[in-house]
Amino acid sequence: MVRFEEIGVLPEPGDNAAICSRRLDAGTQVELDGALVTLPHTVLEGHRFVVRRIPQGAAITSWSTPFARAARDLEPGDYVCTPTSLKAVTDRGVQGLPAEPSATNEPLDPYELDESALRLGQQVTSVEQPGTFLGYPREQGAAGTRNHVVILATSSRSSGFVTELARRFDGADAGDGVVPVAHTEGGEDDAPNNLHFLLATLAGFTLNPNVGAVLIVDTADDVVSGEAIRAFLRDHDYPEIKVPHAYFTREAGFEHDLTAAGALIEPWLPIVDAQQRAEVPLADLRIALQCGGSDAFSGISANPLSGLVGAEVIKHGGTAVLAETDELIGAEPYVLKNVRDLATARRFLATIRSFKERVGWHGHTAEGNPSGGNVYRGLYNIVLKSIGAARKLPREVRLDHVIDYGEPLPGPGYVFMDSPGNDLESVAGQIGSGCNLIFFTTGNGSITNFPFVPTLKFVTTSARYERLHAEMDVDAGRCLTGTPMAELTAETFELTVRVASGEPSAGERAGHSQVSIWRNWKQQGPRDGVSISTDGRMSRALTDLPADLRDAPLDGLPLTGLTSTSRTPARLLQVDDRLLPEAVGLILPTSLCSGQIALRLAAQAELENWAGDAVTRMVALPHTEGCGSSGGASEETFARIMLGYLLHPNTRMALLLEHGCEKTHNDYFRSRLVEAGKDPSRFGWASIQADGGLDAVGNKVREWFRGFDLQAPIEYDGNLGTLTLGLEARGRLTDQTAEALALVGQEIVGSGGSVVLSSRGALLAHEGFRTTAFGTPDDVGPTVAHGQQLTAPGWHVMRMPGTDWMETATGFGATGVQQILAHVAGGTVSAQRFVPVVEISNDPETVATYGDDLDAVATGDAADQARIALDTIALVASRRLVPKAVASRNIGFQITRGLLGTSM
Repeated sequence: MVRFEEIGVLPEPGDNAAICSRRLDAGTQVELDGALVTLPHTVLEGHRFVVRRIPQGAAITSWSTPFARAARDLEPGDYVCTPTSLKAVTDRGVQGLPAEPSATNEPLDPYELDESALRLGQQVTSVEQPGTFLGYPREQGAAGTRNHVVILATSSRSSGFVTELARRFDGADAGDGVVPVAHTEGGEDDAPNNLHFLLATLAGFTLNPNVGAVLIVDTADDVVSGEAIRAFLRDHDYPEIKVPHAYFTREAGFEHDLTAAGALIEPWLPIVDAQQRAEVPLADLRIALQCGGSDAFSGISANPLSGLVGAEVIKHGGTAVLAETDELIGAEPYVLKNVRDLATARRFLATIRSFKERVGWHGHTAEGNPSGGNVYRGLYNIVLKSIGAARKLPREVRLDHVIDYGEPLPGPGYVFMDSPGNDLESVAGQIGSGCNLIFFTTGNGSITNFPFVPTLKFVTTSARYERLHAEMDVDAGRCLTGTPMAELTAETFELTVRVASGEPSAGERAGHSQVSIWRNWKQQGPRDGVSISTDGRMSRALTDLPADLRDAPLDGLPLTGLTSTSRTPARLLQVDDRLLPEAVGLILPTSLCSGQIALRLAAQAELENWAGDAVTRMVALPHTEGCGSSGGASEETFARIMLGYLLHPNTRMALLLEHGCEKTHNDYFRSRLVEAGKDPSRFGWASIQADGGLDAVGNKVREWFRGFDLQAPIEYDGNLGTLTLGLEARGRLTDQTAEALALVGQEIVGSGGSVVLSSRGALLAHEGFRTTAFGTPDDVGPTVAHGQQLTAPGWHVMRMPGTDWMETATGFGATGVQQILAHVAGGTVSAQRFVPVVEISNDPETVATYGDDLDAVATGDAADQARIALDTIALVASRRLVPKAVASRNIGFQITRGLLGTSM
């Protein structure tokens, strides 16, 4: 028997369901209001059970807000579970659960504001003597909490460049260091739908108080260019950039441009390093309030604590910024309990409506927001998640302003910024708006950080804090075990001032970070057969959506194309019964939040030779997916791509690294592998959160790779007929070169291999190429969906939803492509982390300008150009030539969201 006070937390006194503070098995007896109640079912930590009788159809409440309805008459002790939450815990193998859900999710009816009852309140009272912190004064505005040299990529096309350029300044004396801002956006040929948000965010980055100097880097012909940012700053009345800065356009070879860009940065280093912290008002603090990996206790401990500390900052004249629009849907009454004026309330609700509409265009509702980790940890639906998230706004604090994503902050007080629930995308907008410190609340233990703004992580429970103490800053769970919230608030406020003054946060000590800006969305309005109503009552089955829009799998059978009997020799590797160009050890992050850790572990594994001679190299594939994005069609494409790399012919050893709270966690991929008829025990499995943090998970990954005794691959004389080749052309393309690339494909296919083309690529659009490759100028359609593995060798076309080069290359690799041959004109392309990219050109201007980055110059007639290309492919396949882009570290990896994916 246990007393309720030992195991139950009631969010507010009038609520009829309590949160279980530890797992209770079926049959446990609880003393509740003087009576002894026997639990009929297992109740997990963070899940809810009934504390007073609830008749069928009546509301089940937390914080006095309905989040579900009773599916039958419920008695005290009954386990509250909805269809989604019951499935989530059942899928994890939990025993003692009910056969049927006891509740249904509260419908997402549009909130109607009663303007006559709106409470226009006062902001919290300012302190008589506002405090100070040690910051970096800025001529253009608020002081910085850090002083970084930032190298900013305007689009994904420059992400590899800025990452490598920043790496070359590792350890330089430059204030708080030189950091890159690499991201996934702006890389397509046409203006993206998120262009305004993207420009606002990048413009805001250049003016953020924590930036001591900034180099803005673009690539020739970028839609999102340095000039576009300069024009945005001017047209929207931003202040001038007062810190050392420059705009740099890549216009020559990679190494040449690195040297030229580095020469611009070097004079700034002593200037930035010489700047000293000075006493500045706490009014200069601008706190980004953010949550990720939330659980049932987020709304009890960490979120209220972060909100209360934010209120203290406001009392000193500072600013707190709430975000994540879809994670306030269902909590509108709570948010609008205390607002500055009617216009602010109206703008907040208009922002909610706009978000619902955009998601609806893609066939989704906000009900798809909670991740698998959220649900497993007690956040059954978006309403329950939203109520907890809204607790970052204390009841006594007034909502002062509502702004767009990345819009400059209008003044002090409490601000709401429009953004998706995707943690990193939301953070980027807050930094673009001017925030110089981040409060990140987490239940599961999210470890994310931003490159030039420190993050303080508040964890919801003491047990989780102890497990991940090296990665966390604040144990908010102490309020659950007796520490008064006022005491915690005072302690955390003091920590905030110390970190703002230079004390490193846990994330800064760990030394990893990433940037993800609100990703582009493809649909611009309602679309028949796809869009749904914003109240979520009209749903669409995945199979009912148009096959091309949802990127449905195809039969994978090859096209009828022309072949050649020529054979180009190559020195390949025999691995088991296969001939391969290489044998890869793969660390695959299951979501964006474990990506940078996977990258670090792969580098360490390569350096320390964890896998011995069994592999030729170690690879990690960081990406932006797996959490904070919609499900359905885009999730199917994502899962297909991930399995494509796990099952890629070149993958000899593979381990999946989960963050621990994502939608697509390790158990998700175990089930996907089983569905595909594969044995999950072939793979390694590790979890940053469940295994106890970075050091512990690193040890686990190392021991898994070292636990094999595999023979080294044996070299074997073969030919290119064992390869699957991706063929691509970017820029100008002559008829002869188009014919030459078709001749390359003829030999590969004729030798028994496969050639994969992009449905949106320049090659397939070229009549001469089609005639030489297929014997007819007629158009051809796709044979495989994006990232779908081939059923049989031959000529193939991969469906491509956009024109982004890195998304194309990533899709190629998932089909089984082992090498990409790209003809480039007008510029070069980035390499892909997993699949070698060979770049050739027949264009004289490109050869003259970018010759140092080319792997070969294609000269002569079509047959000569084809022979040069084939010989270069053979050298790379034989490991005698490392492609230039790979050698220079101009590399990337980016997964498409398709036509229906959107941030949530």
